[in-house]
Amino acid sequence: MGSKAIITCAVTGGAHTPGMSPHLPITPEQIAEQAIAAAEAGAAVVHLHARQYEEEALYGMPDWRPETYRQFLPLIKEGCDAIVNITTGGTGGMTWEQRLAGPLDAEPEIASFNCGSVNFGRFIAADKFRDKVQFDWELPFIERTKDHPYINTFAMMEEAGQRLGKDRGVRFEFECFDIGHLYSLKLIQERGWLPEGPMFIQAVLGAPGGLSGDPQNVICFHDTARRLFGDDVQISHLGIGKYQMRVAAVSASLGCHVRVGLEDCLTIAPRRLAKSNADQVLRVRQILEALSIDVASPDEARSLLQTKGADRVNF
Repeated sequence: MGSKAIITCAVTGGAHTPGMSPHLPITPEQIAEQAIAAAEAGAAVVHLHARQYEEEALYGMPDWRPETYRQFLPLIKEGCDAIVNITTGGTGGMTWEQRLAGPLDAEPEIASFNCGSVNFGRFIAADKFRDKVQFDWELPFIERTKDHPYINTFAMMEEAGQRLGKDRGVRFEFECFDIGHLYSLKLIQERGWLPEGPMFIQAVLGAPGGLSGDPQNVICFHDTARRLFGDDVQISHLGIGKYQMRVAAVSASLGCHVRVGLEDCLTIAPRRLAKSNADQVLRVRQILEALSIDVASPDEARSLLQTKGADRVNF
């Protein structure tokens, strides 16, 4: 593990909808602005999804098209030195080729890599936001997760490892929603499906249908990852919703990295919406500094994760 904590900020994501928060960035300008502000607040890595913004009826819907990513990636690169991490997760309803399209085109330093399927039950939020939706697509988008699991097969993992990792030099943020996903990751590593280099593993805790964000689970995930991958593994934990800051505090206490952002949680305190991603980065930075933990700069994160560098991306 590194001596400094890497803060990843997940800027907009593919789970929330415009009706859930007016502060969720949608347009390319909003995404770039919030990503740059998060970097200025201390995020070494910005994790990015795209959203539709041109067609009014679909405004805010997650978007997979490379041309949408091209509207904001150069702005972020010009405006800050943060490592860009592009999703391969997309959202339910996208095909696997669509989920790969953005990172294949952009060839970023890092891309997310989902290590197994999960019943990501966002449908439980439907009643809470039923009266707040702004567009016809929002409620069906949330409710469909009741009978549509989030699929990530071994074949998909093998393809991502080859086409992104080996062919394009992209490092991965290995996202694990459960302890069993760590064993899947170990299996594919042993089969040679991944490029050589440091493992950057992200525990995704608190997803309905996945492992909860209780402190015992943070510790169990950490201990299992260390046992499987050794002392050099780089581990981060994120907490969804109410778990965000408490998971970050436990993760930091274990000497691990942290992830926050509006993709994972829309609030900054109980019943109080975060006004920006930078709000959450500043809050978690306060936690780290209170624990006497230094925050890694983008270049320090590049060294820890051995990324290819911002000069070798395709944007």
